[in-house]
Amino acid sequence: MTMKDWLRKHPAVRTIRVAAADLNGQARGKRVPARFAEKVLKDGIRFPFSVLNLDIWGEDIDDSPLVFEQGDQDGTLRPTERGFMPMPWLEAPTALLPIWMFRENGQPYEGDPRHALRAVVDRYKARGLTPVVAMELEFFLIDDSGKTLQVPPSPRSGKRRKAAETMSIRALDAFDTFFTDLYDACEAMDIPADTTTSETGLGQFEVNLMHCDDPLRAADDAWLFKMLVKGLARRHGFAASFMAKPYAEYSGSGLHTHFSVVDGDGWNIFDSGGPKGTAALKNAVAGCLAAMHDSALLFAPHANSYARLVPSAHAPTAICWGYENRTAAIRIPAGNPSARRIEHRVAGGDVNPYLMLAVILGAALTGIEDGAEPPPPVTGNAYAIPGLAQIPADWGAAIDAFEGSALIQRIFPRELIRNLVLTKRQELHYLAELSPEEQVELYLDTVCPGAGRPDLYAPPPASWGLRGAPPLWDALRAGFAGQPLPQSGRVLTAMLATAFRSAAGQDWQGDDPIPVEALARSGGGLSNGLVAPRWWREVGLPLLLARWQAATSASR
Repeated sequence: MTMKDWLRKHPAVRTIRVAAADLNGQARGKRVPARFAEKVLKDGIRFPFSVLNLDIWGEDIDDSPLVFEQGDQDGTLRPTERGFMPMPWLEAPTALLPIWMFRENGQPYEGDPRHALRAVVDRYKARGLTPVVAMELEFFLIDDSGKTLQVPPSPRSGKRRKAAETMSIRALDAFDTFFTDLYDACEAMDIPADTTTSETGLGQFEVNLMHCDDPLRAADDAWLFKMLVKGLARRHGFAASFMAKPYAEYSGSGLHTHFSVVDGDGWNIFDSGGPKGTAALKNAVAGCLAAMHDSALLFAPHANSYARLVPSAHAPTAICWGYENRTAAIRIPAGNPSARRIEHRVAGGDVNPYLMLAVILGAALTGIEDGAEPPPPVTGNAYAIPGLAQIPADWGAAIDAFEGSALIQRIFPRELIRNLVLTKRQELHYLAELSPEEQVELYLDTVCPGAGRPDLYAPPPASWGLRGAPPLWDALRAGFAGQPLPQSGRVLTAMLATAFRSAAGQDWQGDDPIPVEALARSGGGLSNGLVAPRWWREVGLPLLLARWQAATSASR
């Protein structure tokens, strides 16, 4: 099915989101009326190169040459091969179109994390090899409505979990409606979600994504899955966070990556026919170990990430490998030799999946190219083995190691390395001004978009205009979910006017009712699907502005 065909098959879609991943893995892009989708497909869309190089707050990087030195030039963003997909966490039918950035001459932009992964995959292709990848994503469901974080009450029982309940079916059943909707949404978005388990943290779960012989698609799946989980959780009345360590007393969230490599004949080059694996497997392990110290910034990209990387907390701290050993950074799972693979266990749930996968696969290939040999595998508790090299224990050390690494330069272009280092140094500088509590709030508000933000749309108005008002209100609420509060009432008014125009097909300046077929509901009565512009100007907008004023005053 072509991208145009997808839109024809989904005529209810009125708007699309075009979005690319920035260096922090945050979605950056635009909202576009569906009637202009064909133009986007043909010509792409433009925004500055610097947009992919924002800090975690979404601010420009002070010392970046992309902004003033180079005049904040535009790049051209074109659809990825993924094409359109639904956004099931929104009320109004909406399509998402993933995009990536190119220069004016058609060359890939070196600062785009997806292009960085593509370049690594191309190196494999040049050798007649294909990585096969699977990821395990851990996340927390959180009630962030109060002063302290806690697990949300079960929609079934109204009760809250009091403990981790590792591998508990009861914990899964407590949120059955959420996970049922999640799997339905994954099916709609073509994300290969496999098994779900209840993990060792409070309100923590893990979803496995099926193995894939296209690393770009695997990274897309992880990026889209994180977006989906966070958006869908909000629809269910709570937050979802991939933050590495939201609770000090519980284990954090990881993003474990399994990979093997097949040759042109489809043979797994790690398969020796026995449990130990081939020389190529050991070469790949050696490459991953050699790069682990210098690439820690990509596995632990935020200050909070390092609270997870502590001894005896189910996250590795030593640079080592072993067979069937979950205390090691690199684990070689047992099982059928034809499925022999490497499990890389360092990354937290808060990573950019494109950069994480690029450095894992890039380091493994470097080890294969160099014929590198790993040290002996460890046995027993890796936390208790003296003399092992350690993963950097703090953010600043990780930034320094990444910046000065010759090995990292074999994997990533200089533009991306420079941009990421500038980004992380700026975040490090400004984060030092925040208390530990403020830091947690920040990462819930960014790694988990929407958490902690006031909902201007709750509760709904005491009285409505025509019968199209409630569904339009719900659609606007869903469309603005996860977005930061506007900086001014003027900006909020403009955003609402634009959203109204997109939903209703015309401005709200007139007085005549506007029929909107997409808002019609069965059994809705005579004014079903009708929207009254005057009500929105005189009631809806003033109510939202008053709530915005109260929210911004409270935050100062």
